[in-house]
Amino acid sequence: MEHSSKQTYMRSAAILAATAVLAKVISAIFKIPLFNLIGDEGSGHFQVTYLVYTLLLTISTAGIPVALSRQISAASATGRPGLVRRYFSVALPAFAAVGLFFSGMMFLFSEQIARFMSNPQAAGGLRVLSPAIFFVCIVSVFEGYSQGHQNMIPTATKQLMEVTSKLIIGLGVAWYLLQQGATSAETAAGAISGVSVGLALAVPAMVFLKRRMDRRLYPYRIAESEGADAYSRRRILYNIFRVSIPITLGASFMNIMTIIDTRFVLSRLQTGAGLVETEAVALYGVYSKGLTLLVLPSSLITPVSVSIIPALAGALAARRIREAQNIMQSSVKITNLIAMPAAVGLSVLAYPIFNVLYWGSNPVGPTLLRVFGVASYFVCMQLITTALLQANGHEKIPVISFLVGGILQILLDWYLVGNPAINIKAAPFGTLICYFVITALNMIFLLVKVKDRPKLLSAFLRPALCTAVMGVAAWAVYGLIERLLYDALGQGRMAMTVCLFLAIGVAVIVYGVLIIITRTITRSDMRLLPKGERLANLLRIRD
Repeated sequence: MEHSSKQTYMRSAAILAATAVLAKVISAIFKIPLFNLIGDEGSGHFQVTYLVYTLLLTISTAGIPVALSRQISAASATGRPGLVRRYFSVALPAFAAVGLFFSGMMFLFSEQIARFMSNPQAAGGLRVLSPAIFFVCIVSVFEGYSQGHQNMIPTATKQLMEVTSKLIIGLGVAWYLLQQGATSAETAAGAISGVSVGLALAVPAMVFLKRRMDRRLYPYRIAESEGADAYSRRRILYNIFRVSIPITLGASFMNIMTIIDTRFVLSRLQTGAGLVETEAVALYGVYSKGLTLLVLPSSLITPVSVSIIPALAGALAARRIREAQNIMQSSVKITNLIAMPAAVGLSVLAYPIFNVLYWGSNPVGPTLLRVFGVASYFVCMQLITTALLQANGHEKIPVISFLVGGILQILLDWYLVGNPAINIKAAPFGTLICYFVITALNMIFLLVKVKDRPKLLSAFLRPALCTAVMGVAAWAVYGLIERLLYDALGQGRMAMTVCLFLAIGVAVIVYGVLIIITRTITRSDMRLLPKGERLANLLRIRD
């Protein structure tokens, strides 16, 4: 039974990890053409609204579902199906009412929120997004119900419906509005409409999936009072809110800090650097384009961070210390093997990457991306170090790291972005310092708090050497090909694209050969990746 439960958990984790990666890829596919379509200023308007959406998304995936799934899982495991039904019947109308209230508040006070974010023209986007709060609250109850039965299919379905609607409807509406001569702010508001539509469409899908699951799990009629006599509706609601509020606050902390930071960046560009609103929003739009590329490498780390937590927690619970040490060391090494070349590649090839993806954007873009490239490494490392601390039972420690890093970012942006000579170029440095400090503090806590810590030097040294060679190869090959093809292709976007892809191809081959022949990666490392054993056989990687 224990083995079956572990398999179910690992399968659920794999489903969520794969869906998260796919969702991030689709989001990137959505944002890159959208930002090209609406320009720098429109990108700034869109990003302000999108930050509110990401906060809603965190609340919907981390707060209500986790709290409700805990209660339902416990009731189901103790054979009280009536209590399971009562939890759902209490939570649905309660959170629907909460969602309706906050949707109304966001719609009515959209102009005040937009002014607080130092971007008054984003008010239209906030109004378009306001129904999403209501749909998020409803959908999250269905997610919590299904997760409480260890069924992650509805959550994965919701995520895919959401990002697909964002891609198809959001881009379609934005294109149509541009053809009608709409302003950049109006077009950005139309682009965000895909989010509200996607969540609205997810509601009937979740109802259908719940009914199908109930027919399988509870084929007989259940009275709500069965096994739930001691649980009043008021007590059930109290239990859900008691658990969900702290989880939501913890998971939403970085999103809240990002919103505050955005407010300060836009404000300081205007009050400190002396830019008018349209100029400030346009520069923030260029910054937003770099942010889209910043988070891409971390999507590859998500499956690693998800898979190591149950594996490491199981090894620690059974006191298999050597196995736990190997898991920690391999997870850090795998993160370095993915994050280091991605960071170096983004930095070394920042100019062609930014211009190929965002042709005609502000020339400051590649400068921002070089710093974001370095920052992307620490974004990945904070993910894995946070997972290691959580698996070792120190889940509250990362909150301290997040708080210190977030405050430092806000302070740096406040003082540096307001400098007219630096302005938006300072913002990526704030992000870099933030995630560097979070990673550094997490590593210190790991070394201090984890008694049987692994030897991590080898997890950094070899990947760094291989990455350094790869970075030199990418830089040299791009420059060489650019000179060779100058007469044939010139210096336009097409020439830059050809040179970029050839340079990336050579860099991937060089890096892949290096990590195999130097035995930087081993079969035991590969086992932490989804389908890692099969990939190790294909590449003939041995321990």
